Amino acid sequence: MCDYSLEAYKSRPAVEGEKLTLERFPSGSAGFTSGSSCDLAVCVPAGTHMLLEGIGDGVRQSCGLGAVEQVVMTRLETGPYKDAVRFANGTEISLQRLDRGATAVIVAFPEAPKERTESAAAPAEPELV
Repeated sequence: MCDYSLEAYKSRPAVEGEKLTLERFPSGSAGFTSGSSCDLAVCVPAGTHMLLEGIGDGVRQSCGLGAVEQVVMTRLETGPYKDAVRFANGTEISLQRLDRGATAVIVAFPEAPKERTESAAAPAEPELV
């Protein structure tokens, strides 16, 4: 997903296995890019699993994290910025709190909901005896 604060920029969806860099766009908003240029935002959907590297000392100390962590992209309910990551310890923080230059490798996208089969959708009719 791309935060509404990045809607003024061109964007594209992330690709599995891709390494992204967290950068500050000219608007001041943090978002993922595929390089050091802030002219194209890379949108990561909620539920995407990533390997996050380059977590700054301040965030590591305040949240009890290592320099490299497995995270899940999520969306905050409150605050001006919604794009966030959830760490394995349950801590959720806005991308705005992460340091510029942190990198994330897309490990897996969320699974699409499975469609119900016709037999699962309709209850079985009782057998006549």
